[in-house]
Amino acid sequence: MSGPTGQPPAKRPTIKAVAAAAGVSTAAVSQAFNDKGRLAEATRQRILATAVELGWSPNAPAAALRSARTRTLALVVRRSTDVLGTDPHFSELITGIEGELSPRGYGLLLHLVAGVREETALYQRFAAEGRVDGALLTDARADDPRPALLARLRLPAVVLGPPDAAGPVPSVGLGDQGAGVEEVVAHLAGLGHRRIAYVAGPAELHHTRLRRDAFETALTAAGLRPWAVLHTDFTEVSATATTEALLAATDRPTAIVYANDSMAVCGVGAAQRAGLRVPGDLSVVGYDNLPLGRWMHPQLTTVDQQVQRVGGAAARALLARCGEDVTEPVLGDRPRLVVRESTGPAPG
Repeated sequence: MSGPTGQPPAKRPTIKAVAAAAGVSTAAVSQAFNDKGRLAEATRQRILATAVELGWSPNAPAAALRSARTRTLALVVRRSTDVLGTDPHFSELITGIEGELSPRGYGLLLHLVAGVREETALYQRFAAEGRVDGALLTDARADDPRPALLARLRLPAVVLGPPDAAGPVPSVGLGDQGAGVEEVVAHLAGLGHRRIAYVAGPAELHHTRLRRDAFETALTAAGLRPWAVLHTDFTEVSATATTEALLAATDRPTAIVYANDSMAVCGVGAAQRAGLRVPGDLSVVGYDNLPLGRWMHPQLTTVDQQVQRVGGAAARALLARCGEDVTEPVLGDRPRLVVRESTGPAPG
């Protein structure tokens, strides 16, 4: 039987073809996709990459539909369930994303992964099986391999973050991540604070480095030195323990800046349990401008980075890469300080 050009129709790739091209057994190919067995990571990635190149999938219907739209976008988060369950940042982000996807009949596939190996294998599986039309990348890291990986897999992607973290794929975010921190330092220095600490997120995150550098540069410009810069894993336990250690010092800080609002709330609680008044004895600043900052007492001074709007803008940018006719909303050019009740003059 011939195809429309008179040539025999192309044969669909088989698991044997993938195994031969990758130099492994068919059992190893099956293990690579089922995440079972004890394959070396280099072997697993070689198998998955070979399957993508040949257009083979262990799921025959998925293989037949690789070129079809799934109307599903992926959001893979490399965080623990403890962090994700208590950090409203991701709730705001997902709300913004879903606000753009749902009216257009798209779904969001959310995956939590423990590390880079699991995340890499997941993207390779997405590409091999045609499970999603594209992916949103969060928590950009220094020398992040994911943008190049998704470009190589030909899976449309958008990075939520600054352009210098995005590599070969587009990025969406407020322009100057350091600007909000600079405003915070200027605000606190203007209130007379000289011992200002910064409770940051994981050191490997791109935005952690940008904000830490901005914090230290702004303090130097104000004639001050960083009293302390401490890294956490974003959990309540870590934020509370770090705050308690800072407040136990003989020359404790008079102001603490936190990398997100959730940790700032923990910081206020730790200070109050230690018998300190906020802001009378300690000023506290968060980052994100999430709704919980307006509900707490005292209301939280924070940096607004338009989390919902950034999520929506990223979703629109990815939809455009997937062929949808959408216009991208205009975002602010920089995060902005929102002054509320948790900051005040430095204690005399």
